[in-house]
Amino acid sequence: MEIMKGKIEAICLAEKKGIQKQPVERAEIRENQGILGDAHAAPGNRQISILIKKSIDKVKSSADIKIVDGDFAENIIISGIDLKKLSIGTKFKLNDSIILEITQFGKKCHDRCSIFEKASVCAMADEGIFVKVLCGGFINKGDRMEVYFD
Repeated sequence: MEIMKGKIEAICLAEKKGIQKQPVERAEIRENQGILGDAHAAPGNRQISILIKKSIDKVKSSADIKIVDGDFAENIIISGIDLKKLSIGTKFKLNDSIILEITQFGKKCHDRCSIFEKASVCAMADEGIFVKVLCGGFINKGDRMEVYFD
């Protein structure tokens, strides 16, 4: 079994669907819900969206546009973990108590956002993941995370 270690670079949420997610320093993650206060928190397989910082940086450099945390509607931005090595069912551990399970890779964008219009790419659609919460708790920007996989 291999272990990858990473870090939470940003936490973002929005109280209503369809508006820009805003960065926060700390958030509560609830079992079978998602991030408390985020409009997408609900039972189901897409409780939290995760994007790797490297994917965001790639869009920034290719299109030379300003992108801020939350622009891709991502809830958590991470670094240090290669999502392409993982599969559905892989579990993340955050702060020794929170457990998230990968349920989906990428998504279909129904509406083309301003970033897609400028860069012709959507990092969340192409390289993001969705997870469900198996065990909740509190997270902070800068917290560590681990993923165990075969």
